[in-house]
Amino acid sequence: MHGMHMYCGRNSEIFTILILKNGCRYVIIGERTIFFVLRGGVRVAKRSDGFITEKRILQVCVRLFLEKGFHRTKTSQILKDAQVSSSSFQNLFHNKDGVLMELVQFMFENQFGIARNIAGDSLPPVYVYASETAIQITLTELNENLRDIYLEAYTQDSTLDYIQKATAKELKEIFGPYQPDLTEQDFYELEFGTAGLMRGYMASPCTESFTLERKLNKFVTLALRGYKVPEDEIDKVLAFIAGLDMRSLAQSVMEELFKRLAMHYDFSLDGLLPQG
Repeated sequence: MHGMHMYCGRNSEIFTILILKNGCRYVIIGERTIFFVLRGGVRVAKRSDGFITEKRILQVCVRLFLEKGFHRTKTSQILKDAQVSSSSFQNLFHNKDGVLMELVQFMFENQFGIARNIAGDSLPPVYVYASETAIQITLTELNENLRDIYLEAYTQDSTLDYIQKATAKELKEIFGPYQPDLTEQDFYELEFGTAGLMRGYMASPCTESFTLERKLNKFVTLALRGYKVPEDEIDKVLAFIAGLDMRSLAQSVMEELFKRLAMHYDFSLDGLLPQG
């Protein structure tokens, strides 16, 4: 907690404002709680009784995004299926892009952790990066609607900026030993390039000639060369990735990510996940 202030309203109703270190402001009026957050640069308000509504909206959006894709999901359909008013939806998420930001933040906060489990403790951190990026690319091959979601995340200014800033911290830890003079800001700027590479490879579906194995090999090679990883080490990383059943692995990772999402927001996604 950063600070607490008490005030008296016009009707002599006492209310308390709690200011947290992350900038959130909680307004407590009797048994009601309203807190203000910054989502995508827009200040929105939530009530404690709005959490149930938020969960319902998120569950509906995840289902619709997986069934229809991000672009084909209409806000009117979200409102109808979630049984919420337009004003409630706007207060909670501002718009459909706000829901995407919520999902992107959750996914990227968990993806590197899962990739670390795949690479194990004995391998250098560069294997974590290769595993995490290979999984992301493979996920877009499992289902065209997943491709649509990921491409939108790498396209919108707000979500892309979040991905780049969040990834820069990981990049500094992973590739700092190869370029010790670079700062986190340097890696943030380098991520402009690798994020562009990522989006480009995601946007190009695999074909008989451009197989998933070739796609992953090309992307990982280009990315690791950009971060000055020695060629002999790149060869070892490529051999590691080639030895994984990446489609099955990505399916398992997707199921784990959505399981965590469902548990975090206390809803069920049974039967909704696409099968590889």
